[in-house]
Amino acid sequence: MPRVALAVTDGMLHYELSVALEIFGSDLSHVVDPWYSFALCGPGPVRVDRFLLEPEHGLDRLAEADTVIVPGWADTDREPSPELVAAVRAAHRAGARVASLCTGAFVLGAAGLLDGRRSTTHWAHTRELARRHPATTVDPDVLYVDNGDVLTSAGKAAAMDLCLHLVRLDHGSAAANRIARRLVIPPHRDGGQAQFIATPLPAPGHHPLAALLPWALARLDRPLTVEDLARRAGLSSRHLARHFKHITGTTPLNWLHTQRIRRAQELLETTDATVDSIAETTGMGTATTLRRHFHRTVGVPPDAYRRTFRP
Repeated sequence: MPRVALAVTDGMLHYELSVALEIFGSDLSHVVDPWYSFALCGPGPVRVDRFLLEPEHGLDRLAEADTVIVPGWADTDREPSPELVAAVRAAHRAGARVASLCTGAFVLGAAGLLDGRRSTTHWAHTRELARRHPATTVDPDVLYVDNGDVLTSAGKAAAMDLCLHLVRLDHGSAAANRIARRLVIPPHRDGGQAQFIATPLPAPGHHPLAALLPWALARLDRPLTVEDLARRAGLSSRHLARHFKHITGTTPLNWLHTQRIRRAQELLETTDATVDSIAETTGMGTATTLRRHFHRTVGVPPDAYRRTFRP
């Protein structure tokens, strides 16, 4: 049972805190059994916005966790608590994977965990994070950054992206997708780790691609072209590309490729279908083509991926 510890101090942002509580502090054993062992850790009673929390454990408990999560806090003009910084640093030295949500990256920076690594935080604070911690490369354009043992997320909704990413790393895409459906949110958005490729799926709405994207997802086994998508959407190829870039953050062909890879991952995890069959179902044509594109995108061949994530 993976052990997750949530570090809290006065003034932390309640949204990011509640995201971590919802994912790791809830009993989701109906999704994966056993689920996580969860501990709320702090220096004593702490005030979060209008709420007063009484952590059940001290900050020294962080060193016993497999994963430590540090939410953001509102007053980034002041340095984070030295007690919290020391506890996070000690937990990392003890072998914990440390993840920050939003401005929690400033705690990781103060602990020296971002030195020599890429990182991110809320876009409004990326320049300040880079100024205070010049040894880290701050990427303001991603939802989260995964360095293996140190992870950082952008603000607000990106905290959920990173938490689902952690579940995906620990329990596979099928489990993360079930949780996303339970929360009524897209399971994948543009992220920062190639092995767990992001799927740009915009929220439902009245944008120009609202009807096109589900139509394309239902036809991944077919050799769709940009012209096919443009014709279906009633747009020129140029206007289609412009809308795709604005809504999904990528091009039509890259979006299709991402969906095919994601569908292949889900089939590898949840079925006994052969690689040849999956290649046909995902529109890759042959097993050789699927293996080449899958390995290039995900970082491992399909067979190795299945051995890792097939229950």
